Amino acid sequence: MTHLIREDVKDDLLSRGYSRRQMLRTAMMFSGAAAALSLNTELAFAQEDEAAKNMVRIGSNECWTGPMAPGLQAGMAAFANANRYSPNGEVAQLTKTIAGIENVPEDHIATYPGSGGILARTLVAFCSPTKGLVQADPTYDNPTRVAKFLKTPISNVPLTSDYRHDVKAMLAANPDAGVYYVVNPNNPTGTMTPMAEIEWLVDNKPAGAVVLIDEAYIHWTKDYPNNTATHLVRAGKEVIITRTFSKVFGMAGARVGFLMASPDVLKKVGLYETDRPSIPTTACATASLTATGLINARRKELWENRAMTVEYLTKRGLKVIGPSEGNMIMVDWKTKSAKDMGIIYKAQGVQISSPRWPSWPTVGRISIGSKTDMEAFCNATGKILT
Repeated sequence: MTHLIREDVKDDLLSRGYSRRQMLRTAMMFSGAAAALSLNTELAFAQEDEAAKNMVRIGSNECWTGPMAPGLQAGMAAFANANRYSPNGEVAQLTKTIAGIENVPEDHIATYPGSGGILARTLVAFCSPTKGLVQADPTYDNPTRVAKFLKTPISNVPLTSDYRHDVKAMLAANPDAGVYYVVNPNNPTGTMTPMAEIEWLVDNKPAGAVVLIDEAYIHWTKDYPNNTATHLVRAGKEVIITRTFSKVFGMAGARVGFLMASPDVLKKVGLYETDRPSIPTTACATASLTATGLINARRKELWENRAMTVEYLTKRGLKVIGPSEGNMIMVDWKTKSAKDMGIIYKAQGVQISSPRWPSWPTVGRISIGSKTDMEAFCNATGKILT
């Protein structure tokens, strides 16, 4: 299998201490030989989601509705030309649109089919048998799966008492790591880490390491676009920002995302195979980015549905972790495990998240859906707590 790896990639891996066996595992990751379900957290739970198709599905942080109308129209038009690999330069158009909205140079942007592949490639590019991954606990677990597959050291650092990333503890946990992973707002808590603390981590991390800032949920926050880390990319810092169209844009199944980083960092990540979303998906994403009115309407609807749900749960005496700025909340069931509560809610026709965070065994994640979804969840909760 190692013959599938280009010589420049082999040289890079060997120079960072990868063994031949570990090189084989990286080849498996990007050749498709490793099952996608074992590495992509959301895809790993896809079969469970499908089994719950007749339930209220608020377990996977999906948007409650599909792509925006302008995106659908653009995607359908592009599909009519799907006989061409790139009929109208769709990827270039998406890149240009992102650059204009985020105020980041076009050569600092790369598109991919979703953000999961970006996370995996970043770990391969900057971690090694001696350069580990440092992340919060709990946080999004896709990088954990990849690091375990690659046999990369992992340092899990508890969130602070108010649920921020403890950046100083993260640096202390491994002062010579390859990747420091910050999800902002965090998944599963939805809580924000102040930009000043992220900047401190960027300024104090070891040279050659990257701070990987996952902004999958940034559009749901009230301060967007004034709370993103894009200024660090513009300043040439060793950071990678990932985004996805799976959330506010309602395109989880379409698989499209992008990263923003300096050209040197993009080049290193791009060593480990590049891929791009389909042309119809790309066209849909481009048109959706500029649908400002529809984006703001979805954000407002999310805020209202989340507030209604938090108010109800709080009145019922449950502890809601937060404040959440994402399309999810975490509830402490106290005397019941998250696994047990998932089973109980399924009996009421409601699917909540599977237990995915071992350090918080009694805490479950609830995705915020439509008003009808959340009313059904609240009604189910009333029956369960009676």
